[in-house]
Amino acid sequence: MSETMGSLCDKLTIVKLKQWHTQDAGKLESLSKQEQQLKAEIDEFIYDAVTGRIPLDRLTFEANKVYSGVGNEVREISGSLGEVFSELAEINCKLWHEQEKVYEFEKVPVSEKDQVVKQLAILNLERNQCIDKINSHFYSFIVRSKHNTPC
Repeated sequence: MSETMGSLCDKLTIVKLKQWHTQDAGKLESLSKQEQQLKAEIDEFIYDAVTGRIPLDRLTFEANKVYSGVGNEVREISGSLGEVFSELAEINCKLWHEQEKVYEFEKVPVSEKDQVVKQLAILNLERNQCIDKINSHFYSFIVRSKHNTPC
């Protein structure tokens, strides 16, 4: 997948979650380096987009998830770029905790296993929707800035 603002934001939220959930000094050092690299990459991506070094058609890369909508209803993600980024961080937090259940799936009561799998699927769909919305917002911002129209 090509890097987009949404994919970079997603990676950064995951690094922050990993930092939050570990106390291992070696891992924390590595994660700190990853965090710094991602922040620099985001800054560079913004600069390159604003200056036209990234073509407009490369600012978006929709996930185009193919799935049955029946039984997999996903709420519509909306709001400003900052609001959607915040939503992405929250969804990734929820995903982290659902995924933790899968690592010891044998401990999940049989009556709850289907719900865990369903929740992972729904959260992943919402995560992809957030990434796409961030990309769309960022694309619109760049287009407006090129035409000097107010946000």
